[in-house]
Parts: sequence; C-alpha cells; structure tokens
Amino acid sequence: MTSKTQTTSDLFENDSEKFKMIAEDVTISYGDIPAVKNVNMKFKEKSVTALIGPSGCGKTTFLRCLNRMHDMTKNAKVEGKVMIDGIDLYSKEIDPIYHRRKVGMVFQKPNPFPTMSIFDNVTAGLRLNGVKDKRILNEIVEDTLKMAYLWDEVKSDLKKPAVELSGGQQQRLCIARALAIQPEVLLMDEPASALDPIATQKIEETITELKKEFTIIIVTHNMQQAVRVSDYTGFMYLGDLIEFRHTKKLFTDPKNDLTAKYVQGQFG
Repeated sequence: MTSKTQTTSDLFENDSEKFKMIAEDVTISYGDIPAVKNVNMKFKEKSVTALIGPSGCGKTTFLRCLNRMHDMTKNAKVEGKVMIDGIDLYSKEIDPIYHRRKVGMVFQKPNPFPTMSIFDNVTAGLRLNGVKDKRILNEIVEDTLKMAYLWDEVKSDLKKPAVELSGGQQQRLCIARALAIQPEVLLMDEPASALDPIATQKIEETITELKKEFTIIIVTHNMQQAVRVSDYTGFMYLGDLIEFRHTKKLFTDPKNDLTAKYVQGQFG
C-alpha cells in the first residue's frame, strides 16, 4: 500500500458517465480554522456516494456545504466551487433558496414538524412555494410516500400527527418531505444512526430504490452500511479527503495506509 491519495481524476479517468455534482477545491473554515481542506469529488448521476471517517473528520461539514447550509452559520466560509449540472452553486447570481430545492437534505435525527399531520409534513415545502391545488398535493403525497416506502403503512391515516409514528417511520416521512419538492440530489446525514436494525434496513432499502431516480450522498459512521448501499466511498480524516474509490475496492484493497487502518477497525 502507498500513502498516495486516490483522487477523483484517478477514479473517473476513463469514465464518460454524467456527473450530477462536482466539488472543486472545497475548503470550509470557521473563522480562521479550516474544517475541510481542498476536497475534490465528483458525484455520478443516479448513484450513491458514502462519506466515512471518524467523528470530527469533516464529513457532515462537507455535506452541508453541498446544500449551502453554511450560509446560515456565523463565521463559516466556503471556498472553491460546488457545481450542479455545470452551474456553480456559490456564484453570486444563484439564489440559495432555489438551489435548496434542487438539493434535498435528510438529517441524522428524524425531525417531522411536530404540530403537523403526515399529509401536512409532506406538503409543507410545496405550500411554501405556492402549490395550492389539492389534486396536485394529493398526487405528490402518494408518490413521495411510496418512494419512501411508507405509503402502505400510513395511507389510511394521513391526518394522524407525524410525531405518533415510530422513529423509523418518522425518518422515512422526512425522506418523503425532502422528495416532495422534487430535488435532483438527496443528501443524507447519518439517516439511520438513531434507528433500530429493522428500521435501518427499511432506510437502506429506500436508499437503494431511490438511486434509480436521484443522486444520493450519504454520511455514515457505519462502514457495513456504506458497503451495503453505496457505489462509491470517500474516506475523510482531519478535514482531508484521504481516499475516494469504488466502495468495494476501498474496503477490500485500500491504497492508503490510513484508509486500511480505518476500515480494519484499528482506529475511529
């Protein structure tokens, strides 16, 4: 094994498939302290990319920059480019709100709106964007709940308060809510970390199905989960992208000594 970082250009050198999103020389700082340093990644259309690494390595920080969430964080600064379909999302001409419609986000803990029903949770973003037609809302609710593998469990009780659902159901509801605004990229920050094994399996099955339509980027602390659901995996450590490869190759034949030690459980 060598200490050479596996770069995006190495990984996709002979690949002509379309990239939905590209991060170029992304550095993220809080004040003068860099949390993510000069990261370059390409994300294939209709694929799942996992970000792994020990706590505090910059995974979630990097993920949040793909949705411009650092715009709302005091003293946060993002340098470099994040391109979606060739458009730099950090360009001054880009409306952050418009961008967030194209890049949905699912957080670590299920966060349904507590005072709203299942139906109203799914349609909240649509209503904020001016969609009022009941027929359209009904269609989107059914379609997105089906995509999130929740429809059969809740279709007879859509007016039920969302907080009465189980943890796993709440997380799938949050996935449906993110899908309702019809994003092109779906970001997931450890979406199953607070769930039991059965609910985790449901989330993983949902991710596998969703990649047929969406580009998915997932942060996970669970290396087995990365193997099960992702096509590509990036290993981060202390703000650096150490290695980025096809998932199977990264776990079975890592090119970097740090990656090998991490996936073998020697630290983390």
